[in-house]
Amino acid sequence: MAATIAAAVAGTAATAAYLDAKFHIREDLNKGNLDNAAAEAQKFIADKEARNELLLYHDLQNWAKRDIPNHTFLEYQGRSWTYKQFHADLQRVGNWLMNDLGVRRSEMVAISGPNSAEYLMLWFAIDGIGACQSFINHNLTDNALTHSVKLCEPRYIIADKETAERLEPCRADLEASGVTIIYYDEALFATFRDSTPLPSSRTQGIKSSDTRSLIYTSGTTGLPKGVMMISGRTTNVARSTAAHLKLTPSDKFYTCLPLYHGAAQGLCTTPVIHAGASMRLGRKFSHKTFWPEVADSGANILQYVGELCRYLVNAPVHPLEKKHKVQVAWGNGMRPDVWERFRERFNIPVIHELYAATDGLGATFNANKGDFGRSCIGIRGALWYHRMGNREVHCRIDPDTEEVVRGEDGWVVRCNVGEPGEVFHRVDEAMKDVVFMGYFKNQGASDKRWMRNVFEKGDLWFRSGDVHRTDADGRVYFVDRLGDTFRWKSENVSTNEVSDVLGGWDQIAEANVYGVAVPNADGRCGCATIVLTEGLMPENLDVAGLGKFVLDKLPRKGRRSERA
Repeated sequence: MAATIAAAVAGTAATAAYLDAKFHIREDLNKGNLDNAAAEAQKFIADKEARNELLLYHDLQNWAKRDIPNHTFLEYQGRSWTYKQFHADLQRVGNWLMNDLGVRRSEMVAISGPNSAEYLMLWFAIDGIGACQSFINHNLTDNALTHSVKLCEPRYIIADKETAERLEPCRADLEASGVTIIYYDEALFATFRDSTPLPSSRTQGIKSSDTRSLIYTSGTTGLPKGVMMISGRTTNVARSTAAHLKLTPSDKFYTCLPLYHGAAQGLCTTPVIHAGASMRLGRKFSHKTFWPEVADSGANILQYVGELCRYLVNAPVHPLEKKHKVQVAWGNGMRPDVWERFRERFNIPVIHELYAATDGLGATFNANKGDFGRSCIGIRGALWYHRMGNREVHCRIDPDTEEVVRGEDGWVVRCNVGEPGEVFHRVDEAMKDVVFMGYFKNQGASDKRWMRNVFEKGDLWFRSGDVHRTDADGRVYFVDRLGDTFRWKSENVSTNEVSDVLGGWDQIAEANVYGVAVPNADGRCGCATIVLTEGLMPENLDVAGLGKFVLDKLPRKGRRSERA
């Protein structure tokens, strides 16, 4: 009898394991309750709004009030702050903003500068007095800089002294528009003495639909566009990211990604604050300081973007590159030719790749520990497709026009398994202005993100502008941004696909691929600009070997002519 029961149990376990492997049941369950996710988010936001605690400043304040001994929030260049200490500094910065500068509730204040403790203090002091931030990319110059600042019509741009060489040439233009430039540094902040608690009235009555900040797009398709970030979305991204990563006060992040960008904000800083975790902040990325800071921090989570990872694996060995406590690398954009090299060289067990966009909807996650799922941005199983398969769809795109392809019946064509297509998200009409507020003062660009009559009359879908593909095993891969593909001899070619293959040649450190027009030929021919591995001279490049490698690895449509 016992043997019979044991055999039955073993058989059931084997069946369950098979079904899980085939349909990714645990993977879907790890995403949480797909039915209740929206309801949970709405309840969380409504509860915070009812308590007048919608802002991340309130989360900082609540952790400070707990006064947990040695509860570190921030470490930066040899200095550290507990939540209580950082909150106390916010009072001084906030009083300076209110009393010396006269910053009003709901006023937009432009801030610019590389990563620093002072930048974070400005960010959350502005939050604490009920004003709004316009996060300016401090690397911008000339027209892009003045456009970004003037777009939000601020009275002030408060900028790190380091940015003066870029701001000063624009001073006359900005001042003519009523913008005053104020430079800050650590010494200025040390002069702030007024520690009067910031009045709670400044943050009462804020609604979840209120625009609280602007985060700018990269400007790859024109001048930067300001993405309107509403308070409900900001606080919910903090909550959901912290929950997904299972963050606790004992966790520590390391990031050197720029704080003006959505990645360092919504994927690191705000979830850290929500969970009461801590962060070690690097001023900027530098191979010289990266591993010493990571090792010294004791961080267990490292934030990355793909370019950072490629640079690290191509850099000389650093004596501290394995002397760290990092268990998870968390970020986006790690390419296939870098993935395992990064994991093995730096001894980081989990690569947690995600896909999301500041001006997008939805996200995918892939906490990868082995071969299956390597290089993908997410894994979808039967449960996900049952619940979400008609709300997120890959649509066939003409890469020349970047328009959707419609079938003979007039409806948009869904992609087949393995076929790249633009990601569309279905949105209920009542939620249109909630899920995506649009671009600040750019209704035309905002309207282009929406499409109706996609699969049935009157339906409403959000266009991501990103191309994904899903294989037969449910693995989702990022292919390209729209505009990063080209057509050659009637075939569509992905620039990322070609870059990934070229990056696999041991003499190439990095490859940037693009399509170029050829006289008297349709479409565009592939062209690549390459960076050779360190120390290799161009005359020593094995061109014949590279040519054979490309012929072996790339489908014919992605190759250049051997005589090119």
